[in-house]
This record gives sequence, structure tokens and C-alpha cells, in this order.
Amino acid sequence: MPFESQKPIYSIVGPTASGKTEISLELALKLGNAEIINCDSVQIYKEIWVATAKITRDEMRGIPHHLIDYVSPEINYTAADWAQDASKKIIEIESRGNIPILVGGTGFYLRTLRQPFFESPKTDEKLREKLKQIKEKKGAEHLHKILQKVDEVSAQKLFPRDYVRTMRALEVFFQTGTRLSDLQPNRAEPPEFAERIKIFVLNPNRDLLYERINQRAEKHFANGLVEEVKLLREKGVKDDTNALGAHGYRRVCEYLRGERTLESAIEQTQLDVRHYAKRQLTWFRREANVTWLEGFGDDTKTQRKLWKLLDLQ
Repeated sequence: MPFESQKPIYSIVGPTASGKTEISLELALKLGNAEIINCDSVQIYKEIWVATAKITRDEMRGIPHHLIDYVSPEINYTAADWAQDASKKIIEIESRGNIPILVGGTGFYLRTLRQPFFESPKTDEKLREKLKQIKEKKGAEHLHKILQKVDEVSAQKLFPRDYVRTMRALEVFFQTGTRLSDLQPNRAEPPEFAERIKIFVLNPNRDLLYERINQRAEKHFANGLVEEVKLLREKGVKDDTNALGAHGYRRVCEYLRGERTLESAIEQTQLDVRHYAKRQLTWFRREANVTWLEGFGDDTKTQRKLWKLLDLQ
């Protein structure tokens, strides 16, 4: 059913541990008729809890939440999959007369929703495995150097350590013989509602953010992260899946394989997540038409700034 709403669709984004959940809940309560759509690439997975900061049913405070805890950890769910599912949820929510709020830190998901991909070829698992082996032996930067040779335009748009998107660009080239940068102009038209998405980016103090990240990582390990990964592996979830490739989870896998100590796994997770938070902020600085909110989302001052911007006093 097509919808005719001209109301804004809100999106609360920002680095991990910046308080996105708290401010989005307060916004939903302020609006009174809002529903939240998860925009986090780890929180989508079932059975992945300890290191995800996934909201519990009690914490939802009666506000409907969508696209959270709904994908099997064995599935390598993509940004295009999420964009398709999120589009359906937005239409569904607006058909009820309610307001969607997109919440999460996965900027690539949000960009894919606003600027859809072209129809890409189905993944060649053998090719992907070869590329993974190259990454393991020579590092993510080596894959990026290969991409520079076959598709310089795409390579310039990607961080050298962004091996997920680098691998996808290489897969497209080696499967089709065509550069990703040549195919992308043929992407699908943005959805009708794309221009109505109002993006607010949390930008907390960097030192305080890193302190939170370090404390959160320690808490995750203390609360049973290693045991959770053991159970997932016993159920047949492979170490190279997207779910167990998430921050914290992949370092636990290395620990369980005997490749690092537990102390090293904790320290490396803290470093990984700090670097990830920095990349998230860099990503959103490159996005067009965003509004920055200085501070943490669970800070009353930050929330008041948002209420003022939205005239929700």
C-alpha cells in the first residue's frame, strides 16, 4: 500500500556507546506515536546478546521495536537485505499513522536505505573464501591494493582496512568483469520517503566515549561473552560468519582457538571498538544533510537540544 505521509522520519545515529538507545526512547515517548527500527548490524542477530547492547523487552518501555533479534547467526545478512526490510517496516509503521525512528550506528545500512544499490551478483562462496585467505595471510590493506589496481575509483572511497566492502567490490569485478564504480550509477531510485529522513548524529566527548567503551568491553567479558561464543560454536555457528565477526566476538574466537590470551582478547576488543567509534564518526561527517548533537544521548542537556530542534518543548 503506498503511503502519503509527509511527516519526517527520524534517525538517531552515532558511535557505539554514545547513548543512542536512551535518547531514541525519550524521543519516542515525546512523540507519543513512534516505533523504533533497529539500524545496527549486530543487533539484528538472534542468540547474540552479551556484547551487543541489545535492548531488553523491559527496557523498551512499551515502544514497538523492529528488525532486532530476528536473523539467524548462521546467515550473512547484508546491508541491502536490511534496507529492503527497513523500507517495508517504514511503510507498515506509517500506514498505522505512526512515526518511524531509525536507531543505530551502522551508517552503511542507513546510506543503503537512502541510496539503494544496483542489483549485484549473488555471492560466489569459493571466490569469497579465496579473498578471505588473502586477507588472513597478507592483511586487509593488501586486498585494498588489489582493488586499487582493478577499480581505483571504488578503492578511493573505502578505508584500506574496510575489508568487507573492499571484498565485495573485488567480488563484483571478478564475477562480472565490470568495475563496481561503473555499475553504481545504475543503482535503483531512492524510496519515496528518503528525503524525509532527518538524521541526528551524537558526538560525545572523545575521551569520555573511549572510557565508556573500555568499561563496556570489560563488562561484556565479565558477563559471559566467552561462554556465549562457546555455545554458538557448539550449535554450529562458524567463526567466519558476520555474527561472530563482530567486535568482541571475533577476539573471543581467536582466544578459543588458542591464538591469544584472554587478557589480550579484552585489550584488543577495547582497541577495536575505539577504532570503530572513530570510523563511525568519520563516516557520518561524510554524510549529507545531518544534524550534529554534541554530547551523549543519555545526557539531559543533549536531549533538550534535540527537543528544541524538533519543537517538542
